[in-house]
Amino acid sequence: MKFCSACGHPVQLAVPPGDDRPRHFCPACGAVHYENPRVVVGAIAEREDRILLCRRAIEPRLGLWTLPAGYLESGETLAAGAVRETWEEAGARIAELTPYLMFNIAHIGQIYLLFRARLLEEDFAPGRESLEVRLLSEEEIPWGRIAFPVIGETLKTYFRDRRRGAFPFAIGDILPAAAWEAG
Repeated sequence: MKFCSACGHPVQLAVPPGDDRPRHFCPACGAVHYENPRVVVGAIAEREDRILLCRRAIEPRLGLWTLPAGYLESGETLAAGAVRETWEEAGARIAELTPYLMFNIAHIGQIYLLFRARLLEEDFAPGRESLEVRLLSEEEIPWGRIAFPVIGETLKTYFRDRRRGAFPFAIGDILPAAAWEAG
């Protein structure tokens, strides 16, 4: 951030009066411009023993596979965001959303909340952000072509929990790529 959205004056990265960490601060009007994590919501859309995956038509990770997910919009509930993202990316309708996994991805300022959901029908098609949309069983998952570490961890956890017959809500952390790959 270079300029204050309140008055247009150049901002400084400094510790504002009464705060404890550097923030973008306007010395002219005193406005503090907070940068908070972005919330990503998505769904594991289930149909019998298969789940819905999308092959990305956009960067980052063009051509790789992911769950339908994206940024939460202002004024939107978490569940409504997951429903919207599933519709936008896969043209799929879902219901019976249950919070399932939350991942902190602090190094890139994101929080992921993924729901389990029932896919209402097998009438779906790629949205503008997807090249392809498919229902896949665990054996059909293109494990070497998963777009993001958070999606890989989600899928591993989901299939492990499905084998156990229980889906407890869990919270985890996704570390920077080098730490994640070292595992």
